[in-house]
Amino acid sequence: MKNFTKKITVAALLAACMGASPLISAVVGADSQPAITQPVESKTERDARMAWWREAKFGMFIHWGVYAALAGSHDGKKTTGAGEWILYNMEIPVADYKPYSQKFNPVKYTPEEWVIMAKKAGMKYIVLTSKHHDGFALFDTKVSDWDVVDATPYGKDLIAPLAEACHKHGMKFGFYYSQAQDWTHPGGGCYKAKWDESQKGDFAKYINEIAIPQTREILSNYGKIDIIWWDTPANMTPELAEPLYKLAHELQPGIIMNDRLGGGFQGDSATPEQYIPSTGYADGRDWEVCMTLNGTWGYSEHDQNWKSAETVIKNLVDIASKGGNYLINMGPKADGSVPVETVECFKEVGNWMHINGESIYNTTASPFKKLPWGRCTKRLEPDGVRLYLHVFNWPEDGTLLLPGLRNEVRSANTLWEPIPVSTEMNEMGVTVKVPGRTPGNLERPEVITLKLEGLLNVEPVVWTYDGEGDFELIVSDADLVGKLTVERKGNKDNIGYWLEPKDSFSWSFKLKNSSKYELFSAVASQGDTEIAVVAGDQVNSVKIENTGGYDKFVAPISLGVFEFKAGETVQLSVSSAAAKWSPVNIRDIKAKKLE
Repeated sequence: MKNFTKKITVAALLAACMGASPLISAVVGADSQPAITQPVESKTERDARMAWWREAKFGMFIHWGVYAALAGSHDGKKTTGAGEWILYNMEIPVADYKPYSQKFNPVKYTPEEWVIMAKKAGMKYIVLTSKHHDGFALFDTKVSDWDVVDATPYGKDLIAPLAEACHKHGMKFGFYYSQAQDWTHPGGGCYKAKWDESQKGDFAKYINEIAIPQTREILSNYGKIDIIWWDTPANMTPELAEPLYKLAHELQPGIIMNDRLGGGFQGDSATPEQYIPSTGYADGRDWEVCMTLNGTWGYSEHDQNWKSAETVIKNLVDIASKGGNYLINMGPKADGSVPVETVECFKEVGNWMHINGESIYNTTASPFKKLPWGRCTKRLEPDGVRLYLHVFNWPEDGTLLLPGLRNEVRSANTLWEPIPVSTEMNEMGVTVKVPGRTPGNLERPEVITLKLEGLLNVEPVVWTYDGEGDFELIVSDADLVGKLTVERKGNKDNIGYWLEPKDSFSWSFKLKNSSKYELFSAVASQGDTEIAVVAGDQVNSVKIENTGGYDKFVAPISLGVFEFKAGETVQLSVSSAAAKWSPVNIRDIKAKKLE
């Protein structure tokens, strides 16, 4: 797990610069390659297969291996990167790295306690690194001696007891497996020039003699496996990826895969890493945020930048409100113990989930684009719709507005204690009030549940500006068409993943007073292209020059001058106008009033 700047392919780099790490981009960019053969699956069949995962919302990632024995240091020097990447980042000779396996002796490993900890935290599935990029297997592989049974004093399979505990406690269980990148087995993939002669070899031979047999082992020997989480598809082609894909489905029918196998395989779920998409995915993809609890995936004694329980809870709520899942990591130590910070955080998260879990599980994305006071999740029930309002910040007047909601509220309750909740419908939507709440930010969200009458009815809300001064169109408020998403670069949001010229985005708004405005936006592109900015019958074509990269935003450029009439609903849209399209990243549009 890591973000790269290494150029993989032109298509992969394209997607990477649009905001994904190349771990993801090598898959996204693989659209230019022939697609591997995938079985025909109806929407009903797919929905049934994905049902448990969509309901679960919350899972635990476990990164564990020999790198935990180094704990972030080698030869008296601290790594500047993630703990599990120390072999790669410090270019440790393989012969010097392998002896660390003698310090990997997890005598304090308590797999059933791990499962119980995850369950009490409210998690519904666990994904364990069966083999990470250092090539070390946590199981007794028959194709290599570089595994926990043959290379450590512990000498026992680590996966079997964890799989058994998951099955015992009703926890879904899956494997992370680094199918391509491997820095110790000859021929394994790597995103830079190899630094050790022992690493060199034939990649196809590696896939056939290491990756495929090990995939067969992990999917054959541990009972029901629910997920396989591929990673970093360096050098993968359709011909190399397809046997792995078919093998997984053959051995574990119904298994769920992510989008990192490579070779053109898109997978069941997108995998934004270490960030939360601002608006989810416009094309309705299933997706899962994977995130560290501190700054590193594998254990490092130097990394004390721990997320608080409050941060984890708000991340979980934010992700669920956008329709995604949250896979939060723990990195055990080499002796099998879990850092106390992890244990304490998960305990506190569990306390909140014990009261509020129903607002997360089996919910879908908010029907509201943006709520300044918090987030919303929803559940479709046989007799109507239920909304869960997660309050991050109580407004000064104590009123929560649900913009555009036109359903009557059948009942309204708080989850934390029985407090009367009042609701009222007005021209802007439905307002909700809870007596006695102190205005300001909350450390942990408070949840209100509303049961609505009938089918969900949320009308589009057209925001009105006064027309007396400048205003901004925020990218997270835009209507996205296609595979566009709102991502974050340089601590600012932008619309990215504009890989298809047919995709577009727009805003609707009104002005109280007629005014003329010049529009500006910061843009970034790796090629020359052209966009069209349209408002009614006003059209302006804007040429965009290569800025040097999709994260190289230039000073705001003019998008043209437009005149807006009082009281009229304006739909301002942005689309491709180029014969040869080069994707563009665009930030908020600033409207500057002209005198």
